Amino acid sequence: MFSKFQVPQTSLAEGNHPCRPIEHALLPRQFSTSGQKPAAVVTANPKKDEEGNDMLIDITERAAKRLQEIMAKDSNPSLALRVTVESGGCHGFQYLMSLTNMSAVSPDDDTVFEASNGSGAKVVMDEPSLELLKGSKVDFTMELIGSQFKIVGNPAATSSCGCGTSFDIKP
Repeated sequence: MFSKFQVPQTSLAEGNHPCRPIEHALLPRQFSTSGQKPAAVVTANPKKDEEGNDMLIDITERAAKRLQEIMAKDSNPSLALRVTVESGGCHGFQYLMSLTNMSAVSPDDDTVFEASNGSGAKVVMDEPSLELLKGSKVDFTMELIGSQFKIVGNPAATSSCGCGTSFDIKP
């Protein structure tokens, strides 16, 4: 009999083959009762969708770190990543990303998100773009073809192009 904290040891000598399933005692799992800390918080001009839900995005650790590096390199803590969506691209809509100064942010039209990790990394979106991107994440990827900020996990997208800069939406 195994205690609930031990996994039984087996060997090929006992007739167990590596391709055969081996029954293991289940280990207890620890679950947190506290909610997961959001990766970004709204710092200016929060928006709600038609159902009254907050329109939010997340900023991954990699994206926050890269934005922090850019701010440090440029000695400009007022830099933010502006993400917009426009018609075009091979799937109907395309993501456009650029660096902007917080002084250029419209207090009436733009929503500002800040990474909750203390990096000071900010992402700015206008309301029409946020409507299409709510629930998604801003990430930073490094691939053979180059490195870039990227939108991942967009719940409104039904398909996207191979490079990830264009997407189609649910009707």
